[in-house]
Amino acid sequence: MPTAVDGTGYNTDSMAAVYLDHNATTQLDPRVREAMLPWLTERHGNPSSLHAFGQGAKNAVEVARQQVAALLGGRPPEIVFCASGTEANNAVLFDLAFAPGSAQKAGRVVTSGFEHPSVREGANRLGHRGFVVERIAPRGGTVDADEMVAAIEPHSGRPPARLVALMLANNELGTIQPVAEVARAARALGVPILCDAVQAVGKIPVSVAELGVDALVLGGHKFHGPLGAAALWLRKGFDLNGFLVGGSQERRRRAGTENVPAIVGLGAAAELAAREIPERHRHLSALRDRIERGIAATIADVRIHCADRLRLPNTTHLAFSGVEGEALLIRLDLAGFAVSTGSACSSGTVEPSQGMLAAGFSRQEALSSLRVSVGMPNTEGEIDAFLGALTREVAALREFAPVGVSD
Repeated sequence: MPTAVDGTGYNTDSMAAVYLDHNATTQLDPRVREAMLPWLTERHGNPSSLHAFGQGAKNAVEVARQQVAALLGGRPPEIVFCASGTEANNAVLFDLAFAPGSAQKAGRVVTSGFEHPSVREGANRLGHRGFVVERIAPRGGTVDADEMVAAIEPHSGRPPARLVALMLANNELGTIQPVAEVARAARALGVPILCDAVQAVGKIPVSVAELGVDALVLGGHKFHGPLGAAALWLRKGFDLNGFLVGGSQERRRRAGTENVPAIVGLGAAAELAAREIPERHRHLSALRDRIERGIAATIADVRIHCADRLRLPNTTHLAFSGVEGEALLIRLDLAGFAVSTGSACSSGTVEPSQGMLAAGFSRQEALSSLRVSVGMPNTEGEIDAFLGALTREVAALREFAPVGVSD
């Protein structure tokens, strides 16, 4: 079947499914693919090698390091390339556990109740090593900065805080968290703060100077870069012992031969995002608002979560009374539209999103929810087609179940 190319350069096909799950991963920008191709074909070399092949690869990695640093307003030496956001988050968390004298310095880790699993499960593992994990509930989708700061402050009768971990944008609800406010207090108290910014970078402006954090994580595949390429920004003076040990790569902070094609792609994606964020914000927010206006006009008994909060421009999270989110996802998929729910199937039982439960939503509402996250390749025509399908499928599911109020 022939494939067309639209004005953005992304491959499109009128008969293909419409992808509305960009918070899970995004389509590779054609310009990023072009930057990667030479390193997947005729150009090669180990960046640690001294010959011309190796030095060419090393130069490509360093150019990408500059591009990623520029996107964040940081310095190139502060960038550590990793294989995923999960690896980067784990590296900072587990550095607490394996640092010299960690057994004697075990204290508290203060975090939110709806962090990404790489932070949530990493914190749980620290709990097994003697740390106390304190989770602040994100009521209504946003953590209260004062409540988190109070948890960081020293208090008689409880161990000192050793690390704060707070995401910048929640991957399900799209809500923006008060990272800068919490970071100011944490730094004043001498407590380092890790920010998982994977869902935010490339969609909204992210400045490490303005946030004031000590470590920040981004992932290329969330903003039209390649899978398998991520970066950890570390403030100068924030030491990392190195989660992966062996060679001297990444200034001994992450051993292992660099994935040059993926790193080049990450750099290219970062450079494009730095130039295009205002345009991307306009495009994504216009599509999201089109979805929400259309739903409000055509579907009764639907709740748009956190619509009154500061959110990512591309994300809307919806609950349909009397409808199971998993069933709606399957029907939409069969109709040619890819969306997401936060629920998971375990031992044949659908379980609600842990993040939504932590945010104070009921089990019923969590199970009736759907996440729609748009990306740069999406068009108004696709959104209108999605709205038509969504209206039909919600009505069909409600025929088999009474409409109730999800509270």
